[in-house]
Amino acid sequence: MIKLTFCLVRLPHLTRAEFQSYWREKHAPLVRSHAGALRLRRYVQSHTLPEDAAPWLSASRGAPAEFDGVAELWWDSMADFTHRSPEAAAAGAALLADEKTFIDLAKSPIFVTGEFEVVPGEK
Repeated sequence: MIKLTFCLVRLPHLTRAEFQSYWREKHAPLVRSHAGALRLRRYVQSHTLPEDAAPWLSASRGAPAEFDGVAELWWDSMADFTHRSPEAAAAGAALLADEKTFIDLAKSPIFVTGEFEVVPGEK
């Protein structure tokens, strides 16, 4: 299983609520519409709670400013992840064009991992 993690920072002209609303209501359906072309297995959005939800958490670790959310995308294999059909290229271009309208890409780390499960999920 291949996993892409995208730690999102909103563009400065958006409030967190505006960013998360757009991400959930506009971008999510766009990702869903391209899932087949991208051979995407799963897509999850994790929306950061209000900044005052756990101020002690970052402070206790000396952590940097939090992200506005985290996108997680899964593929069954590296072959699926690196698949480059014309449809996949068009889907990738459409998603990137949309991301540029609400994500500060220069401040949003993105990386690919393999998962190592420590505490099992559902059985």
